[in-house]
Amino acid sequence: MDRFLEIVASINGVINNAVWGLPGLILLIGTGILLTVGTKVFQIGHIGHWWKNTIASVFKKDSKATKKTDKKTISQFQALCAALAATIGTGNIAGVAAAIVTGGPGAVFWMWVAAFFGMMTNFSENLLGIYYRRRNADGEWSGGPMYYLRDGLGKRYGKKWLKIPANVLAVLFCCFAILASFGIGNMAQINKIVLNMDAAFFSSASLGNIPGTEINIIHLIIGLCLLAIAALIIIGGLQRIARFAEIVVPFMAVIYVIGSLVIFCINIDMVGPMFAAIFKFAFTPAAMLGGGIGVLIKKTMTQGFKRGVFSNEAGLGSSVLVHSSSNVKEPVKQGMWGIFEVFFDTFVVCTMTAVVVLSTGFIDLSTGSPIGTINGDTLVSEAFGKYFGAPGTWFIAIAMLFFAFTTVLGWSQYGSKAVEYLFGSKGVKVYKVIFVVMIVSGAVMEGGLAWDLSDTFNGLMMIPNLIGVIALLPLVLKITKNYVDRKIKHKDVEPILSYDPEIQAETAAHLDED
Repeated sequence: MDRFLEIVASINGVINNAVWGLPGLILLIGTGILLTVGTKVFQIGHIGHWWKNTIASVFKKDSKATKKTDKKTISQFQALCAALAATIGTGNIAGVAAAIVTGGPGAVFWMWVAAFFGMMTNFSENLLGIYYRRRNADGEWSGGPMYYLRDGLGKRYGKKWLKIPANVLAVLFCCFAILASFGIGNMAQINKIVLNMDAAFFSSASLGNIPGTEINIIHLIIGLCLLAIAALIIIGGLQRIARFAEIVVPFMAVIYVIGSLVIFCINIDMVGPMFAAIFKFAFTPAAMLGGGIGVLIKKTMTQGFKRGVFSNEAGLGSSVLVHSSSNVKEPVKQGMWGIFEVFFDTFVVCTMTAVVVLSTGFIDLSTGSPIGTINGDTLVSEAFGKYFGAPGTWFIAIAMLFFAFTTVLGWSQYGSKAVEYLFGSKGVKVYKVIFVVMIVSGAVMEGGLAWDLSDTFNGLMMIPNLIGVIALLPLVLKITKNYVDRKIKHKDVEPILSYDPEIQAETAAHLDED
């Protein structure tokens, strides 16, 4: 058995290095650059427009962005919160800290670069998700990479030979999404919650293990509590997940940002050296890592790119599975919510983590190397504890609890939509039961192979997704130009809203409600 696990780990290591190494990251960043250039840098050129039509619209009286049009949909803001619930997780706190420890302060710069181009990748995914979505048997919207692979790549170019590979890619995406939902989207997050809660609140009250097993009793109790709460929310479907996310995600994110800003203000004299180190070590990494300068820059870039992508998921096609359930009529409008999602996740939340790590003395800003032996997983907790005492440590444990738990809820929806595509609505009920039960497994199990495998499946999702996005680039540009002509240049042209003539006609008739 041990020999078998070694072989699995070895094979997984090769695949993981390809997916999350330079080949995969070049594909990912390259796609973002292609989309950015193709849309004429939409994220900058129309920044006022997408800002006004996304987060700014939430604060307007009688805003349509916060209201549902029927019981089978969720509002645009709920779609954003549900997507952020899945993306804002342990990666935004422990993950960013670990990237800085491994790749130096320069990793933050490359994280920003990945997010800048990722804005347009996420924009294009969500645009295609809305354009190719359809109603399922329960009357709910269903959309995602599998649909724009099958109905877009497989049919748009009129090539019969494309249908089979397009369908295969759609199925592969769903399989990878389901597997990733159990690993990165469930057990890995729950495991982080349990370990942080145990360390913060129960370290002096250990109950030991269940007799005859290696199962920690406290871990099991926490896992069972999380299972009960998750079951009440997940079984209730997307509407219940969206309502929960709509309350928790903005609240916890704002509190975390405020806490980080307090630390930043305390260390305001570090702002110059901190940003100088970020830009300096982006191109001249710390010599203490050893090796040639080219190898060091590659390591720093890889850490920054990987952390940025792993945090905001732009390019994986995952958040499209939730965004497609929005009540929005315009594909481009939901695409703009995708731009804001990446902006908030990386440029705000991840940057706040970087500020905390770099301004609190754990990293030597003159050399870019860690001071002493530090653990990236607990670095932010130590930083908050340094300035706020025990309550600071407790706060990070609670923040990790909510961020990671909402990630679990978001990924349950991702997996549900993938299962629905493969097995229909009846399969979703079975999937949800299995998904909820797996929460206990995540609470009590140990070992890294399961996490490494799920990390690989998470990355494998991007390959079929990006093939579809690149192949449909002309359509993305066409729909975007149509929107700009109508909404910004005020030209009298017919809207492009759906691949399906019936949905196109129905949606166009109610376009003024958007």
